Amino acid sequence: MRDMNEVVGTHDVVLVTLDTLRYDVAVASAAAGRTPEFSRRFAWEERHAPGNFTFASHMAMLAGFLPTPAGPGPHPRLFASAFPGSETTSPLTWRYDAPDLPSGLAEVGYHTACIGGVGFFNKQTALGSVIPDMFAESHWAPEFGVTCPDSLDHQVDKAAEIIARTERRLFLLLNVSALHQPNHHYLPGASGDTPETHAAALEYVDSRIGRLFAALRRPTFVIICSDHGTAYGEDGHTGHRLGHQVVWTVPYAEFVLA
Repeated sequence: MRDMNEVVGTHDVVLVTLDTLRYDVAVASAAAGRTPEFSRRFAWEERHAPGNFTFASHMAMLAGFLPTPAGPGPHPRLFASAFPGSETTSPLTWRYDAPDLPSGLAEVGYHTACIGGVGFFNKQTALGSVIPDMFAESHWAPEFGVTCPDSLDHQVDKAAEIIARTERRLFLLLNVSALHQPNHHYLPGASGDTPETHAAALEYVDSRIGRLFAALRRPTFVIICSDHGTAYGEDGHTGHRLGHQVVWTVPYAEFVLA
């Protein structure tokens, strides 16, 4: 684990959540050579999601509870809000006296920005405003959403614009919607969502994510992970917000771009 006390204040921080991405699909796609941009930067780590659907998982992650390594712990956390008795706060953890990570980073001079994808970021309802309202600026548009086949292209355009005009240290959350159902439009001829269309959506994301990395102008600590997986009929289950292993087991990676 990196000493996050040396990262915060010297690096921008970017959290990319690949909404609904399954660990098994991510690993198989990498092994098959279908995600070269990801593979040249990192290997996926198996972790357990902090929640089994988008809202719960993002609320946990933005409180410092990122996906937990799958092996026995305890596992020190990168970020932690100060509270007594925490067994996962170590000397390498960056601690803040605020209720959430965006607020904590803002207190030490970061500009915070959120680019939403799925409905919990759309700011069209009170619930859809909870997560975006944690940030100094937040963005959502229909072309960022789950029904737009070019959603990540539009999201990266917005990310590049934010990065280019932000002079302060930046904390950016990008919630990628492309993996979320419906995703069958990424596989020609498919009439419904399957693990194969899920993999095709991931291939699309990999083909576009390099534009985000290229837009970063300063040393940046990057976290890329899924918030939860989803079921495509395993043991009779479909979707998420349920306790199946394909939902709880997620891919995770972190790295520094100089």
